[in-house]
Amino acid sequence: MIEIKNLSKSFGDNHVLKNISVKFQRGKVNMIIGQSGSGKSVLAKCVVGLLKPDSGEVEYDNQDFIAMDLDEKIEVRKNIGMLFQGGALFDSMTVEENIMFPLTMFTDMKKSEMRDRANECLERVNLAGKNDLYPAETSGGMQKRIAIARAISMKPKYLFCDEPNSGLDPQTSIVIDNLIRDITEEMDITTVVISHDMNSVIEIGDYIMFIYKGENWWEGTSKEILSTKNQEINDFVYASEFMKTLKDKLA
Repeated sequence: MIEIKNLSKSFGDNHVLKNISVKFQRGKVNMIIGQSGSGKSVLAKCVVGLLKPDSGEVEYDNQDFIAMDLDEKIEVRKNIGMLFQGGALFDSMTVEENIMFPLTMFTDMKKSEMRDRANECLERVNLAGKNDLYPAETSGGMQKRIAIARAISMKPKYLFCDEPNSGLDPQTSIVIDNLIRDITEEMDITTVVISHDMNSVIEIGDYIMFIYKGENWWEGTSKEILSTKNQEINDFVYASEFMKTLKDKLA
């Protein structure tokens, strides 16, 4: 579990996060949604230690991450898997080398053990046998699955996903959504997903947090989000014509 308590972050006179408090549950897909510029990415960066908040606490399983010294923070970071928006694969490395990269950096595993782990991860994302390909030789959907394989190579306790369906077609997006949900449940990890994709929110969002102007404006489940009376979140959820049609049918 990750718990955030009264977290605030400003850049000069721009108050991006305002006294945010929230709990991200273990074994659940926890989603952060909101308009562009609402503070979603800044919140995620504060939680993983890429930015230092002005005030507040970030607790990983009841341990105050912000108060830790550098060595303690590194140990926590080893338990965090990251899926970046663009995949962030190394073009000069093969698929296998990309997946093994965190193992090379943070473990003393033998090369054969790292290869075995890479194979396990590739099999889990349905890409067995693709070890020797380079990222440029794979599709966008495959690259996202390779990035997921790399993110889980260290058997993390926490997984952060930044717009995992960005640039993908609807069918491939469903594959990625299902993979994130299944891995979360199988590995019993705390997954945090930043997303604009309402299909993903409805399909796999166990817990949803809506940030509005830097505040935790609404929180609830994928079922509750469709029936809330909160005007700001309704404006966000039903922004598209498709979602407006769905709302009319549910009414």
